[in-house]
Amino acid sequence: MEKIKWLIINYNLPSEPSRYRVAVWRGLKKLGAINIQQSMWVLPSSESNYSSLQKISQEIESNMGEALLMESEFIEQKQEERIVSIFNTVRDDEYQECIHECEKYIKEIEKEIAKEKFTFAELEEEEAELEKLSSWYKQIEGRDTFKASRENQAKEIVTVIRTIFENYSEMVYNKEVKE
Repeated sequence: MEKIKWLIINYNLPSEPSRYRVAVWRGLKKLGAINIQQSMWVLPSSESNYSSLQKISQEIESNMGEALLMESEFIEQKQEERIVSIFNTVRDDEYQECIHECEKYIKEIEKEIAKEKFTFAELEEEEAELEKLSSWYKQIEGRDTFKASRENQAKEIVTVIRTIFENYSEMVYNKEVKE
């Protein structure tokens, strides 16, 4: 395994107001960073990640905090493998949650078909949910640097829900046109 360059951010923020800590935490989670020690987060090095971490560092410092942004490599291969494994576990958990929500979406569409609820209003609602789930999958996929094991399963179910939506859409169209 070739050595990976990592970006590490370590920071301190005042405990109050807590909204600053929450905003930094959310920003780091959205990037896909993982917390490896108290207030120490790691991401694979890339221009995009560097730029995002610079913005977070500026946000920390503008809120009376201190941030250290570093580039590093793990000396021990097993430590790097452990970090990659943590990244994949976190991504797999995210994919699993997305898969679960897609399964609920499939059941919802099946319920609407069984009730013969073929209205444009319902179709729009289901389309909004489809877009939300598709967008969520894309966000997870964008953070999945090391190709977690559940990626293909999530990709497949997102393809399935798109097909199911298209079929439902056609049913609604046929119902509306015939009336």
